[in-house]
Amino acid sequence: MQDELDQFDKNQVWKLIPKPENVHMIRTKWVFRNKLNEDGKVLRNKARLFAQVYSQQEGVDYDETFAPVARLESIRILLAYASFKRFKLFQMDVKSSFLNGFIEEDAYVKQPPGFVDS
Repeated sequence: MQDELDQFDKNQVWKLIPKPENVHMIRTKWVFRNKLNEDGKVLRNKARLFAQVYSQQEGVDYDETFAPVARLESIRILLAYASFKRFKLFQMDVKSSFLNGFIEEDAYVKQPPGFVDS
């Protein structure tokens, strides 16, 4: 959990401010998962902090949504094209890729459970 919060600090994702009046706060939730090796043994425990944005209302808290993920069809086309052109492809796992985006709007998020800084 601390590693996840350290990534937020490192990438300057947020800054702590007093709660403004008449502002809807987005809650957060910790999700835990075990990273396994090929034998099914636990390599390490992972914790991710997610914003519970399902509590937001369209037109009030946001105007549009998008998910920056690749569709399976797109991956298949890429693999077929790379095979045809004999490209060398590499796969990588980016731990904090979502932290590299910027939003223009102000978003007010509650502090993570168990990590409240007064």
